[in-house]
Amino acid sequence: MSTQESAPGHAVGALLLCRAEPDSVAAVAGLLGEPMPLIRAGAQWSALVPEGRPWRDGGEPVDRVVTGWAAALAVGAPWPVLALWWDADRAGYTLASGFRRPVGYVWLANGTPAGEDEAMRTFAARLGLDPVLDVQSLERLTRADPDADREPGTVRPGAGARARLRGLLAVLTRAGITLPAGLDPGEGADRLGAAARALPGARRTGPVGRRPAADGYRLAAWMPWTGGPGARALALAQMATGLPLTVWGLRRRSGGWTAAGALLVGHGALGAAYGLSRRT
Repeated sequence: MSTQESAPGHAVGALLLCRAEPDSVAAVAGLLGEPMPLIRAGAQWSALVPEGRPWRDGGEPVDRVVTGWAAALAVGAPWPVLALWWDADRAGYTLASGFRRPVGYVWLANGTPAGEDEAMRTFAARLGLDPVLDVQSLERLTRADPDADREPGTVRPGAGARARLRGLLAVLTRAGITLPAGLDPGEGADRLGAAARALPGARRTGPVGRRPAADGYRLAAWMPWTGGPGARALALAQMATGLPLTVWGLRRRSGGWTAAGALLVGHGALGAAYGLSRRT
């Protein structure tokens, strides 16, 4: 279990990067049950900035929480979700896409790689990165490099690991990700949230369930209120996945995975109910 934000300088934070327009992300993000700022993060990318209540108030490890959220969002949408996270001991990422098993990598606080090289190659393939140039850049992040693991003039815990995350983001600029100023890996959730809320065009996610006309969202065909065959099939798949996931999360007392399972069950039930109403 990762150390939580219990001492000055031990900032804990995360970012959820979705390869979709903010309108599409806003349509489903409210199902997480955790209101958070939503901003644009490059061409066809959006960023959700968690405010950290699950790990501050509930004692949940940040990596477990955001991995559950990323998996839930990715299963319920036709776009991948990349979760970046960090605490006093480690930093890393998790990429979730559809029903496939999430892939991730971890670095220790001083930047020491603690993951599998194959994870980076799978990560690159799922995001459609260049199989030669981008993969070579990513593989450098899996090797011991004293210069990369040390930031001159700083002794902040986790600086090396967070430098690795910045290196990861540098590669991802070629995939269209551009984080606005102030959203830097290594900052605490409070600072990240304040920086995100101050950005032009920022919005705050809220409850899902209102009709598209009320919200002005341009919703994709997979949303439950379309009532189409694809939406109904997805709704059933979400319920089938969400029920065991919720039970597993409750047994492990994991708020993140419980929320992910509940999101899938709720989203699937909404889609199924609306599909039935359209047929009657």
